[in-house]
Amino acid sequence: MAEVVEAGLWGFVAGSALLAGAVIGFGVRVPAKVIATVMAFGAGVLLSAVSFELVGEAFDQAGLAPAAVGTLAGAAAYTLGNVWLARRGARHRKRSGRHAAHAQPSEEQRSGSGTALALGALLDGVPESAVIGVSLLDGGAVSLVTVVAVFISNVPEGLSSSAGMRKAGRGKGFVFGVWGAIAAASTVSAVLGYTVVGAFSPAVIAAVTAVAAGAILAMVADTMIPEAFEDAHLAIGLVTVCGFLVSFGLSHA
Repeated sequence: MAEVVEAGLWGFVAGSALLAGAVIGFGVRVPAKVIATVMAFGAGVLLSAVSFELVGEAFDQAGLAPAAVGTLAGAAAYTLGNVWLARRGARHRKRSGRHAAHAQPSEEQRSGSGTALALGALLDGVPESAVIGVSLLDGGAVSLVTVVAVFISNVPEGLSSSAGMRKAGRGKGFVFGVWGAIAAASTVSAVLGYTVVGAFSPAVIAAVTAVAAGAILAMVADTMIPEAFEDAHLAIGLVTVCGFLVSFGLSHA
């Protein structure tokens, strides 16, 4: 029971970073270059965590085939969900709205886009939280690197997205309701990652870890890096590498 509670607490900690970022992004006009820089750093952190904590762990547990198949399946599932949501107004859900071409639509411009934005946030957040719960299965201790990576990446995600929602005319109730619900969903997702996945064999656990890794990697490439590149393209490579090295250092500390 204690480990189930721990999984939920760590999931909530990671998910609450989205809410914290949303509060900052909605209430403070953060310069676009700052958002882009933090987004690039978060992308680098997640790329390292996916490589060494998720895909690497899946490979060690079950070999190349389950790791590769799971990663591809996760990326494919995320991409299909993302395409469906993009057609309903959630294509630029991570964008701050600084550029008109990449602005989030208002409900008047695209009916149902608010629901699509909420579902998109759920699609982005659930795989990250699920692997936090799964990481507890390996020796009964949560992967601190995974928690840190998700937390660091979630702050700029919530910040940028809520800034875009504000510019699209969405109110405080909608913005904080969405991110509060995602924080709650992150808690549940981490608990389910521990309780449900833990009942399966190591090969299945490895495959599930790889699926989450594929979804996260696709999310980074599709939503985080484009937002970072838009306003900090001259420094994005260096900032992303710094984030990667921070996460790499934590993995090998």
